[in-house]
Amino acid sequence: MTGSEARGAFAAARVARLATVGEDGRPHLVPIVFAVDGERVYHAVDHKPKRTTALRRLDNIAAQPHVALLADEYDDDDWTRLWWVRADGAARLLEPGGGEARAAVDLLAARYAQYRAVTPSGTVVAVDVERWTGWRAAT
Repeated sequence: MTGSEARGAFAAARVARLATVGEDGRPHLVPIVFAVDGERVYHAVDHKPKRTTALRRLDNIAAQPHVALLADEYDDDDWTRLWWVRADGAARLLEPGGGEARAAVDLLAARYAQYRAVTPSGTVVAVDVERWTGWRAAT
């Protein structure tokens, strides 16, 4: 899978996993919804219930901006449809209301109906992707 093909497959996925690393060196992995804009992936802290708004992923990014995102497809009935894509890059935290954050929320709302109903108002994570890699069973 070429980098361009990997980016296309990733962009078509509905969910991905965001991997960060804390100051203690421990990995932290969470599922996210996202939007892709060229070589950038956006994710926003939304209204879904959380134990706290002080999310570990945000603290981890502030301490260590290198992250990985993973999207994949698994079909138990047809293994020729299997694929995965990883996006490695540097994450930035965008304050809500700023120009880039507003544009990111617009992209997310265009992609997910739930965000058109209730617009995310939390911190936006922007990942500047440095490398797209992937694999697929079918050639």
